[in-house]
Amino acid sequence: MNRRKKQQVKETLTLSLGAIAAAGVTAGLVYLYKKNAEHWLPLDVATNVDLQKYSGDWYEIARLPNRFEKHCYSSKASYSINEDGTIKVVNSCHIDSTGETKSEEGIAWPKDASDNARLKVQFFWPFTADYNIIDVDPDYQYALVGTESRKYLWIMSRKPELDLETIKSLVEKATQQGFNTLELIFAKNTFS
Repeated sequence: MNRRKKQQVKETLTLSLGAIAAAGVTAGLVYLYKKNAEHWLPLDVATNVDLQKYSGDWYEIARLPNRFEKHCYSSKASYSINEDGTIKVVNSCHIDSTGETKSEEGIAWPKDASDNARLKVQFFWPFTADYNIIDVDPDYQYALVGTESRKYLWIMSRKPELDLETIKSLVEKATQQGFNTLELIFAKNTFS
């Protein structure tokens, strides 16, 4: 075998091993995700959620740490119903270092037509995430939202502030459902 042929075989073998390693890592991550997801019982969610009443602006009162809001303050989510029944989602916040506004637009829809409390949300195709309305005030003035993995959690309000008793009650509900509420970050809301 000549030198060039040996080099081609070596390169092919290296690429093949790299592809196998990447497939193995991907399979491992999928396994860990599914194993972790199976660890939790399904969330108890709100009943009879009216998405029309849920539409509108919601101010973030508290959240669990997450990478997409790492440098955010004064976070706000706006929901509106599209003609096709999906939900337009616009999340915005101010950036710590500059004060500039950052905004992301996505789309959400009920996972099951009979349950408006369990939604799927998509900000970047083809990736989706679950969005569960765990609790919502009968007058739609505050809400507790989280994911099945218990990794993400938000306390939301129609106003930039929420009374302490309501916050305590929502934190207790989240704790009972397995969220690590000791890590909650409370908002420094300075909306203008």
